[in-house]
Amino acid sequence: MKALRSILLPVAASLVAIVIGAILVAALGYHPLSVYASLVSGAFGSPVNIGNTLTASLPLIIIGLGIAISFQSGLFNIGADGQYWMGATAAAWVGYHFTSLPGVLHMILCLVAGMIAGALWAAVIPGLTKAFVGAHEVITTMMMSYIAILFARYLIEGGPMQQKGYIPQSPPIAPNTQFPYFAQGFQQAQLSPISIVITVIAVAAAWFLLYKTTLGFSLRSVGLNARAARYAGIGVKSSIVTALGLSGLFAGLAGSVQMLGVDHQLLDGFSSNYGYTAIVVALLARNNPIGVVIAGLFFGALTTGGQNMQIASNVPASLTDVLTGLIIFFVGCERIIPQVIGWYRRRRSLRAQTPAS
Repeated sequence: MKALRSILLPVAASLVAIVIGAILVAALGYHPLSVYASLVSGAFGSPVNIGNTLTASLPLIIIGLGIAISFQSGLFNIGADGQYWMGATAAAWVGYHFTSLPGVLHMILCLVAGMIAGALWAAVIPGLTKAFVGAHEVITTMMMSYIAILFARYLIEGGPMQQKGYIPQSPPIAPNTQFPYFAQGFQQAQLSPISIVITVIAVAAAWFLLYKTTLGFSLRSVGLNARAARYAGIGVKSSIVTALGLSGLFAGLAGSVQMLGVDHQLLDGFSSNYGYTAIVVALLARNNPIGVVIAGLFFGALTTGGQNMQIASNVPASLTDVLTGLIIFFVGCERIIPQVIGWYRRRRSLRAQTPAS
């Protein structure tokens, strides 16, 4: 029953958000069915559209896995966008260096460099300061995110990674490190089978880590009750650093996959705020790795479908941002409402007992 409730409530929250979105569309003078039809068609109406949806979903899924791990550990990592940038920056630097390496080894080295960069960016300052001096991870991860993005932009805007010329961009990574695309159908969407395989492995690894390992049990125990976990002999400080490090590792992996599979060089407008949208993905998925896949595909479809919706129905693509905000609101209400109901019942019970005393 609890598992069914954890699935149905986020779905219900999304459906309510969609219904309210339809009411807003109708109030603006548009036909809701045609608007939503154009959104669905833009996301799944052709092989290219499906490929674009998958391409937009993969980084959301991988980053969402890391955020789910931090959430289950009782930590709120909102700096995944900066960790994503650091992973992409490290992968780009390794990608246009070490060009004498074999292609497969060079790819692996880029991926590993991105994961290490993301993990260190999350674990060293946010993780250690949280564990040893109690600095709140919301503040530290957010500040480190800004630092990461500005540092990466410095590197390509007159810094050591800028390609010769005046355009703020890094040199392209070596051709043997670029993920190959599908030969037909999805090729125009820049969708690579390697990116899909890495995402599937990441989902399986996150699920196995959380639910089948001693480390995952320790992280979840700390997230449920740090004092009880400490009493049981679990190292709370090491768990905090590990959880944030793992969260950054997945964000860095997403950045390196995006670099090798889509962008191939670090640009000034590289990120699409995947790190922030992935927070909503993890919340909607209730921090379950399998649910992260579904939620990531849903938000990827909103992103690509929203562009077609604007073209076909003349509705601003920002409507998808409204839907995202409504989903966040109702997912939050889903957790607040039971507490309000419990408070009301306790208050009612106390009132009923007062005359008898």
